[in-house]
Amino acid sequence: MTRLFFRFSTILLALFLTACAGMLGPRDVDVPLSKLQASLEKRFPFNSRYLELFDIQLSSPRLSLQPNGNRVVTSFDASIAPAWLKRSWQGNFALSGVLAVDPAKNAVVLTDPRVESLNINGLDDKYARQLTKVSSLLTEEVFRNMPLYTFQPEDFRYGGTSFFPTKINTQSNGLVVTFEPVK
Repeated sequence: MTRLFFRFSTILLALFLTACAGMLGPRDVDVPLSKLQASLEKRFPFNSRYLELFDIQLSSPRLSLQPNGNRVVTSFDASIAPAWLKRSWQGNFALSGVLAVDPAKNAVVLTDPRVESLNINGLDDKYARQLTKVSSLLTEEVFRNMPLYTFQPEDFRYGGTSFFPTKINTQSNGLVVTFEPVK
């Protein structure tokens, strides 16, 4: 009889916990700007030879959030060394993108990247326009779907329930990512 009572109690408890977990609603996870900045800094400096014509180095990323458009703006120190010159051009580069949740990567990623500005010291307008076109291609290739922040495993479980990210709300000081229970 004690065994039967124990099994029945265990089953009843399991059903109760499952019911309680199913009643959990969405939950929000805050990702402060400082965590996003630290995550981005781990990926830089970025060095690449593009089209066998330019050696490009991007360093010192600076991240800011635009709550109105749910976008992020990142600026960098830039060094571009054309293969046909013995010197490099110095300046700064800025891009923006829309933030999205990529459940497969468990990350917040950058989508729809676009060049906001490219300022190279001492470069005349003709070359600057051409270089901006090349930087647009590079931006699309390198930064599209780049993870800016990867979630921790505990972000996906709470109260015995599995969650998945569904929405991002951009604020001036960080992100609020909404997680929904898996049904």
